[in-house]
Amino acid sequence: MPDLRAVALGVGAWTGALLVLVAPGWPALAAVALVVALVGTGVVRGWWSLGWLGPLGALVAVAGVAALQHVLLTTSPLAALADEGAVVELELELTSDVRVVSGQYGDLQVVRATVTRLQGRGSAWTLDAPVVLMAGADWPRLPLGTRLETTARLVPGDGDVAALVRPTGEPEVVAGPDVWWDAAAGVRRSVRAVVAGRDADARELVPALVVGDDGGLDPDLADDFRTTGLTHLLAVSGTNLTLVVGSLLVLGRWAGVRGAWLHALGVLGICGFVLTARAEPSVVRAAAMGAVALVGMGRNGRSRGVRGLGVAVLGLLLVWPRLAVTAGFALSALATAGILLLAPVWRDALMRWTPRWVAEAVSVPLAAQVACTPVVAAISGQVSLVAVGANLLAAPAVAPATVLGLSGGLLGLLWSPLGVAVAAPAAWSAGWIIAVARWGAGVPTAAVDWGTGPVPLVLLTVLCLLTVPLAPRLLGRPATTLACTGLLLVVMLVRPPTPGWPPRGWVLAMCDVGQGDALVLRAGQGAAVVVDAGPEPAATDACLDRLEVTAVPLLVLTHFHVDHVGGVAGVLDGREVGEVEGTVLLDPPEGASAAARAVGRDPATVAYGLTRRIGEVTLQTVWPRPGARPGDSAESAPNNASVVLVAQVGGVRVLLTGDVEPSAQAALARDLAGLRVDVLKVPHHGSRHQDLDWLTSLGARLALVSVGEDNDYGHPAPDLLAALSAAGVSVWRTDLSGDVVVVVRDGEVGVVARG
Repeated sequence: MPDLRAVALGVGAWTGALLVLVAPGWPALAAVALVVALVGTGVVRGWWSLGWLGPLGALVAVAGVAALQHVLLTTSPLAALADEGAVVELELELTSDVRVVSGQYGDLQVVRATVTRLQGRGSAWTLDAPVVLMAGADWPRLPLGTRLETTARLVPGDGDVAALVRPTGEPEVVAGPDVWWDAAAGVRRSVRAVVAGRDADARELVPALVVGDDGGLDPDLADDFRTTGLTHLLAVSGTNLTLVVGSLLVLGRWAGVRGAWLHALGVLGICGFVLTARAEPSVVRAAAMGAVALVGMGRNGRSRGVRGLGVAVLGLLLVWPRLAVTAGFALSALATAGILLLAPVWRDALMRWTPRWVAEAVSVPLAAQVACTPVVAAISGQVSLVAVGANLLAAPAVAPATVLGLSGGLLGLLWSPLGVAVAAPAAWSAGWIIAVARWGAGVPTAAVDWGTGPVPLVLLTVLCLLTVPLAPRLLGRPATTLACTGLLLVVMLVRPPTPGWPPRGWVLAMCDVGQGDALVLRAGQGAAVVVDAGPEPAATDACLDRLEVTAVPLLVLTHFHVDHVGGVAGVLDGREVGEVEGTVLLDPPEGASAAARAVGRDPATVAYGLTRRIGEVTLQTVWPRPGARPGDSAESAPNNASVVLVAQVGGVRVLLTGDVEPSAQAALARDLAGLRVDVLKVPHHGSRHQDLDWLTSLGARLALVSVGEDNDYGHPAPDLLAALSAAGVSVWRTDLSGDVVVVVRDGEVGVVARG
């Protein structure tokens, strides 16, 4: 048995951070005091050994650091001015790369920074406070390490930042990045350059494998990686560092480097990796876990690796306590613990009847997956059934893709053709990993829905803990191992039916796709008209599977915001899709382009005033009217250009409104005077910007709101819900009820909710 005392230090540190971060203030102080009193009393009375004092000290130390950081953030002048919405002058240094995200009114540049000087409301301060800078798409994109001055409005922040910074003026660059950031940026550019001529997916995956640079990766492919449990390959992880620094140490040994110089070479490799991948907390965390893995590969590796894991957790949390509440830290620590503690035992059990290399190849991904499964389920609500197999198949290609990709990038700095030649096998290896991800995601039951509530997560955690004593017994016998493997294959390859779903008599479904829209109108047996596709392919695909939709004669994209078109690939996956139509306004352009790429052609423009019958569905297009220019500058043009449809299916009249805003709604009220419907799809996810008089005049009995749980927009607005309820409308929301299906039974209209 390995020495677990260092692990106990890490667990104590983690507990201390959680106590403060989950309930900061007096509740945290009381909880820490209670733990100290219980452990102290137990040690004094002889109930527990002195060994408990080590984890207790780690708990108190990390709790103290977390509390101090929380106080510094909340009492910072930045936080006080942000509460007032003040406009200030700032000097700050960018500490991360720019990330472009889709906002409600267009793209935003998001970048982390540290404010060093603040001037506002007649005072000036010198400080060192973390912030998140959020600028428009037209703001200059500056590299990491740049020091700049700007005028900005402060907004209250959350988590580990003192404020959000919204620039109101152009930046004035004070100083460019330091030489090491320029060198790291050069390596990253070179890695991209040496694979630029390869397949589109491979040329994006190689930089992701080498330094976690996944900014250009196809969202559909990223979703396949999530489904197959390969997401860790897209982020900077301990695996990256283990491969890169391990290869460097092997080269050092070949060159005759020994003893302390070999250790120095390893430290140099770790520092270089951290700089190249960006010295952010998540990267340092990955580097620490990678270093633990390297230690675990040496002499007496299991014991030293376990001790290193505990010390690494303690050290990381003393510096960045907030890592304790991040999914990446939990997954990294748990995967490393599983590999160190469980994999050797399971490997030895398999070695009773398999060769050692087979036993190690199976036990390592299996142990990591079991250790991480509860956290993954808490994040995604799913349990992957193909993760172990996918990791097993992808593993041989990870090392050449990572090591040769970085080697090609470094050599490309000296002579580009040499770098391209060395990186070619990296691109081929990346192609194999992509094929594994796409194959795994295409398995009929690649993952099962599990839920994120406390009861299913506790049950899953108990099941994973039961595998610790049971797995060696099962793996040690060929009959039980092969029987379990065969059962898993059957479950994966044969999609199980969903009892009672789709509900009898269904005519319309509002899919639970998070913060987005995906509506399904039943056109016949196995056929449906789909209006919008949600933000992600997986959720939309799963909803259509549950509804047993195999053919989509018409897909309508009301407008091209990502929350309506991001999941187009999910509609296309394994189904016959006929016409694809969209609004006339191709804005935002990147959304329209992404939809066209997914479909393989530009969507046709929906014809205004057209009435047609598609199977059991009758559709009339009532907006946008040609030449209509609704709205003022405060409203979103893409939203107001949404396709609006009046549908009739199963005797139920439905108004599908896209994201039209008040001015377009007012125009519709004039165009469709006297319109009455049975079901209203509430515009724009229940935004507070509505023409309430019009919505409540439609006579709808049911209102459907497609909205993401705990979204940042405040959707649906309380005033809207109150107005609909006062008008006698029954409101159904995906964030509360999951998939919402309208049914017709015995001439009566009702609702069945899957959640």
